[in-house]
Amino acid sequence: MPGRDPFDFPRSWEADVVLSDGGTVHLRPITPDDGEKLREFHGRLSERTRYFRYFGPYPRIPQRDLERFSTVDHYNRVALIALLGDDIVAVGRFDRLHGDKHGVNHGDVHRGDSAEVAFVVQDGHQGRGLGSILLEHLAAAAREVGLARFEAEVLAENGQMVRVFRDAGYQVSRAFEEGVLHLEFAIDPTDESVAVARAREQAAEARSVHNLLHPRSIAVIGASTDPTKIGHAVLKNLLEADFNGPVYPVNAEHRAVRGVRAYPTVLDIPDDVDLAVVAVPAASVDEVMDGCLAKGVKALVVVSSGYGETGPDGLSAERRLAAEARAHGMRVVGPNALGVINLDPKVRLNASLAPMLPGRGRAGFFCQSGALGTAILANAAGWGLGLSTFVSAGNRADVSGNDLLQYWETDPSTDVVLLYLESFGNPRKFARLARRLGRTKPIVAVKSGRHAVVPGLAATGAKVDEASVQALFEQAGVIRVDSLAQLFDTALLLAHQPLPAGKRVAVVGNSTAIGLLAADTLLAQDLDLAGDPVDVGAQATPEEFAKAVQEALDRSDTDALVVVFVPPIAVPGAAYARALKEAAHRTKPIVSTFLAVEGIPDELKMPGKGSIPSYSSPERAVLALARAVRYARWRAAPQGTFTRPDGIELDRARSIVDNPGSELRLDDHKAVELLECYGIDVVPFRIAHSEEEAVQAADELGYPVAMKATSERLRHRTDLVGVRLDIAQRESVKAAYHDLAALSGKPGVYVQRMAPKGVSCVLGLQDDPSFGTLVWFGLSGLVSDLLGDRAYRAVPLTDTDAAELVAAPKAAPLLTGYRGDEPADLKALQELVLRLAALAEDLPEVRSLKLEPVLASAAGAFVSSARIVIGPPPSLHDAGPRRLR
Repeated sequence: MPGRDPFDFPRSWEADVVLSDGGTVHLRPITPDDGEKLREFHGRLSERTRYFRYFGPYPRIPQRDLERFSTVDHYNRVALIALLGDDIVAVGRFDRLHGDKHGVNHGDVHRGDSAEVAFVVQDGHQGRGLGSILLEHLAAAAREVGLARFEAEVLAENGQMVRVFRDAGYQVSRAFEEGVLHLEFAIDPTDESVAVARAREQAAEARSVHNLLHPRSIAVIGASTDPTKIGHAVLKNLLEADFNGPVYPVNAEHRAVRGVRAYPTVLDIPDDVDLAVVAVPAASVDEVMDGCLAKGVKALVVVSSGYGETGPDGLSAERRLAAEARAHGMRVVGPNALGVINLDPKVRLNASLAPMLPGRGRAGFFCQSGALGTAILANAAGWGLGLSTFVSAGNRADVSGNDLLQYWETDPSTDVVLLYLESFGNPRKFARLARRLGRTKPIVAVKSGRHAVVPGLAATGAKVDEASVQALFEQAGVIRVDSLAQLFDTALLLAHQPLPAGKRVAVVGNSTAIGLLAADTLLAQDLDLAGDPVDVGAQATPEEFAKAVQEALDRSDTDALVVVFVPPIAVPGAAYARALKEAAHRTKPIVSTFLAVEGIPDELKMPGKGSIPSYSSPERAVLALARAVRYARWRAAPQGTFTRPDGIELDRARSIVDNPGSELRLDDHKAVELLECYGIDVVPFRIAHSEEEAVQAADELGYPVAMKATSERLRHRTDLVGVRLDIAQRESVKAAYHDLAALSGKPGVYVQRMAPKGVSCVLGLQDDPSFGTLVWFGLSGLVSDLLGDRAYRAVPLTDTDAAELVAAPKAAPLLTGYRGDEPADLKALQELVLRLAALAEDLPEVRSLKLEPVLASAAGAFVSSARIVIGPPPSLHDAGPRRLR
């Protein structure tokens, strides 16, 4: 590694990053070819900035220094540059310290694993967060090459640079001498440094989406006079929405489009352009991009098709589009996007192809499919669900659902988040963001592909059933629904009503039959009835109806109310709807069903908090309420803490799985060694290849012993007599050896010390193409396997996740003293889960792992066998310093 070619840098060190103002830059290691760029960068620095960096005037870089600065070995000397277009706007570097400044090592224990770090940012780009970005990426690169600490020399008056180090979340020690601060700190991530980076990431990505949804000016490139063209539709929708800012059509052939002056190119527009909507054929987009980059456009919405959806060539063009835009400071929605909408009356933005808009409301909506997006907006209008913002990202080359989650987290105009997802660009990041956002704002998601075969899973042979996917959404607090209709049903309740405090639900109506139907659905959804359904009678007046509603809501054992009503012919349904609204309790949610010829009364459609959602059937009303109850329970439950178990030997573990060229199974001894690194002990065993070796193994391990066939098919199958238990004598060992070897068809058996008797469980890790690594748990046995009675959680896991995972299988009561049996030590099982989760976090090379059986008893959790497959690691999900994708 020390002699690496200066052009051969690790590709993981290259990244697009979002800055604090929402702009982007491209980060990569410096190469010798960057010498002239570096000279130009230095020339753009002010005297003050140069003085702070070099502690002197240093007006020009001598050729010798230029070559030294731009030629590094990516091991002892590392330099990263931030590029905006073709220009360097910031440089960060570290140099490994082998001794003191005179080359003498005085025995400092930190000196061999330390490096001196420094960076400089061009004056016009200071204050955009580039210093903290460079520090994060340099620290990650330093850890990769074996460094543990950074040191820095900073002039005391350079307050901005001092703040970068001070606010990074590291424990910084400092010494002051002759106007210079000497700073030192360990660069391993700490809880505080990770929290700081995540907070900056949220603010930066939210700002980039804010720029997209709050433009001050818009250019429509490809605006057409032909009503059949998408460029005409976008311009028409922008104008009809009365966008609060100038709109500039770009059309080289016409002086005006729809009565608005047009310009031949975006460069001919006299004023600044914040957002460009691109509606030209894919073949022309490269030329358009050049103009947008030169114009300084902040964001693009590309509605043009002809990209990734067309095949490999289109996908390559799509990636180039996103990379070019990011490198020049822009975010991109699309290509093949429906567009973006912001219904804030101060913005009035409809930069989309959608002809129909819903009213303004408190729900934000993200969708990938453009065709489906049009239907979603039309349905939202019909259902009376108002939206705050809407983004249909099409091929999602850049801006994704994760970016919108970041934005909606701090958007004061959004209370509920709605998602229609076809795939996850960064699933681990999605889970992290959803889990955080869901604590304050509910997320309702439709995920397509629920019953389709997932090629990634088929290729690995791993099967993740639908129950496991649902468990993953629940872990992140996401309310998963099966259809758009269910999504709107749930959103109406969450947008307009308070969350229920519990699951006790009262039913009030004027039909016994419909009331019982609602009650049956409540019980089927694991909700409790707060008393018998109340039937006010078919002839009840609006006042009598309102009184019954009020009495039900006032009861202390009522957490929510379902109203089922068939208005009598003599009195309009609107009168009962008004009575219901007047009787409504502002702290308890209400859902209703008005089975009337005239449909849902307008009184119940009114937007705003406090409106009462009404559904076409009591089943739909109850299902929406049940989802809200489950979400409220998740939100109120303890969040748990991410705890790392003690006693982990990470370096030793990494040496065991280092650089696998292809997938391979670890032998038994390597598997045991790897688990030992994480404090997971396997019950001692030996592999015997003869009768004598079997007896010797049993003598060494101590009687009684278990003996198992080496055949994978038989090893855990007592029903196929592949396992013999409680063998207490030498002669029995000899007999079992001959029987098992004959059964396997080859010499060799496992001899293992008997673990305390307990409930047989199975615990494992597996890759999931949607969510990264999963930890799964179940009880062993034919019935559990047949029913797929396993629970799943995505790493990282909190202590609460571990407890929920162990309790989740339907057979889990067997662990807690079912029918008078002695309860198992659940804490020991949970500890085992957390240790396995830590292994999964640290070692992406572990592609699958299975512990079977794990015997859970009052004495603890005992692992009897392990099967571990390692291979080239997948792309690291949401790991390392901040980056886009």
